[in-house]
Amino acid sequence: MTKATRLTFVCHGATSATHAGAFPLDEALAPGETQRTAGFAGQLRHAHHFLTSPALRARQTAEALGLEATVDAAMADMDYGRWAGRTLSDIHASDPDNAGNWMADPDSAPHGGESFNDLLQRVSSWMEAHLDDGGHTIVVSHALVVRASILYTLQAPVSAFWRIDVEPLSFTELRSDGRRWMLRACANLPSPIEGNTT
Repeated sequence: MTKATRLTFVCHGATSATHAGAFPLDEALAPGETQRTAGFAGQLRHAHHFLTSPALRARQTAEALGLEATVDAAMADMDYGRWAGRTLSDIHASDPDNAGNWMADPDSAPHGGESFNDLLQRVSSWMEAHLDDGGHTIVVSHALVVRASILYTLQAPVSAFWRIDVEPLSFTELRSDGRRWMLRACANLPSPIEGNTT
């Protein structure tokens, strides 16, 4: 008998890189973001398993949400290699050919890190391995990881990657019947109770 499996991805809170449009380093949440995230604490606790990316921003988000999450390296952000810490506009200005190739060719990794296909393979393998877990798992991860999970679920082409917008502190819910994943909902988390924000 197959077990019903529910999977909720939570995108980590905003960082300085989020605001600057930069490829992230392993930076902390932006000032005030921990308090804003804590306003949601208690709304996502009812689950059987809690996982988080190893990145500081994801672990801080999980902690602020009150989740005792286990680190799962497969849920890490894309490896941006030499581009980490730089803005995409800067890379377009200094290295337009490689920037263009990276966005157009899913096998391209001019920064020396992961290609989009590398990321999709990593996330797809994880999704397949957890197809029949049963219960509800909450994963705090990154926008690109969430995008990859949606592409895998919908069996959409890699070109659709750029048509998916995943905001900080948004959630994406998937369901599995043990045979395939299904996309159930994508939304921002509801506003915290007034007085809990900064």
